[in-house]
Amino acid sequence: MSATDNELDYEFPTFFRVYKNGLVERLAGTESLPAGVDPQTGVTSKDVRDIVPGTEVYVRIYLPKLSNSSNTQKLPLLIYIHGGAFCLFSPDSALFHNYLNALVAEAQVVAVSVHYRRAPEHPLPAAYEDSWTAVQWVASHRSGDGPETLLNQHADFRRVFLAGDSAGANIVHNLAMRAGNADAGLNLEILGIALTDPYLWGSNPVASDSLNPVMKALGDRLWPLVSPSARISIIRVSTRWRRARRAWRCWGAGECW
Repeated sequence: MSATDNELDYEFPTFFRVYKNGLVERLAGTESLPAGVDPQTGVTSKDVRDIVPGTEVYVRIYLPKLSNSSNTQKLPLLIYIHGGAFCLFSPDSALFHNYLNALVAEAQVVAVSVHYRRAPEHPLPAAYEDSWTAVQWVASHRSGDGPETLLNQHADFRRVFLAGDSAGANIVHNLAMRAGNADAGLNLEILGIALTDPYLWGSNPVASDSLNPVMKALGDRLWPLVSPSARISIIRVSTRWRRARRAWRCWGAGECW
């Protein structure tokens, strides 16, 4: 091995470092919590691996505390995609695990939190494809004979919602557009989507971009690392979202990725 292999190749401050040997060191979102029973909410969670064999893609499933008389109760199903600028965090990150525990307990839903391959090792469209595969895996339980008993018993596939924050909200939009295509063959009824602080980008600035020039400069630097074919990706995102971004006025209002 060359003496330079362990040398720093490039760095995106506060996000990650990439070394010449290919190692990626993430600088945020590395705190993790195990699945299990949450003592504060009574929510039970479990991890299911090998959603995409040979990859890090997995889901963490959440079930609220049920009374003895409701062990076969069907609950609305929420598929959640975490944020992190397409390069940070995972379902076991403390931030998202604690949030899903609280959300599931309050809303009384079954939740499936999806982990996708992240940039810079796996640039877009890897996150889109992995998340779509995870949604297909969830849909395979619709008839009650899927590989995960918890979903077979408790998920109401007539009441399915998608939600995500930041980069996850971007992915949710992509999933919803794809699911709406009749040729996609997704046997799933999606009643709605929720986008929180969506990480959306475009080649042509909109008025809200000027609200936070620091965040805009950060996004301009980060996007080519997330999507090396940046010119094509930026144009596509801009075309779909320009009007929505202008209406929401959310980009630049917060520093959530």
